[in-house]
Amino acid sequence: MSVDTLFSPQELFLAWEREPWSSQEIDLTADAQAWPGLEPQERDAVLWALSSLIVAEERITTQFTGLVLAADDEEETSYLASQQVDEARHLQFYARFQNQVVADPAAIASHVARAREHLGDPFRQIFDEALVQAHEKLVQNPRDRAAKVEFVTIYHQVIEGTLGTTAFHFITRYLNEHQLLPGFVTGYRSIARDEQRHIAYGTGFLRSAVTEDPAMKDAIRKTLHQLLPPVAQALEPPPTNEGPAFDVDPSEVREFALAGLNRRLKIIGVEL
Repeated sequence: MSVDTLFSPQELFLAWEREPWSSQEIDLTADAQAWPGLEPQERDAVLWALSSLIVAEERITTQFTGLVLAADDEEETSYLASQQVDEARHLQFYARFQNQVVADPAAIASHVARAREHLGDPFRQIFDEALVQAHEKLVQNPRDRAAKVEFVTIYHQVIEGTLGTTAFHFITRYLNEHQLLPGFVTGYRSIARDEQRHIAYGTGFLRSAVTEDPAMKDAIRKTLHQLLPPVAQALEPPPTNEGPAFDVDPSEVREFALAGLNRRLKIIGVEL
């Protein structure tokens, strides 16, 4: 599914039904066998990525109910309910990888708490401040259109569309090139497929919102201008003794992220 094509919530729900997968059935045997033999910088890079992914999934799983309450009709409610199931499934997969491959079993809350120790202030600004505050605003008044636009901009365009899509592109490129962690790549690919649906929903909703009320364009731009600086910092791969994690050029990461965002904004009808 392309994020550059507009789909209705009903079409997205039907796509969800056609694309089931289980977080518990992906074979992680090869990953567990290979993990002790990875180079230290490779393990550190994967653990950093895993930390950011599991924290992100915990936040977007728990900070989502307000959007379901803000649905405009039953079709949108059905789709959004399926998306929240997706987020919980993603969280379960990353926790299972931690349990079985990293060999550090724990409750999900413990995994998330440890992961936070590896992440910096930009993640806190995006996930613990901007996302949480936007969600609280939407819960207080689900019929507030501007609040819904702000939340969808943060959730679908910033977190999933920019951070998530960019991370998936560069992390899986490195793992595939080096033939590392095939089970993780399989699960991550399934997660990315789910998120293509999510981003398509967000792009379609924002397109409709600005068509109905052009003033919403300013709300989208304001939210993006506030968050793009911490987003740029969050996308910066941590250094290793061999160079940046996953052998990525930070400028290439920024260019990829910005190109994708601008492409979706063009569909929405907003200039950054």
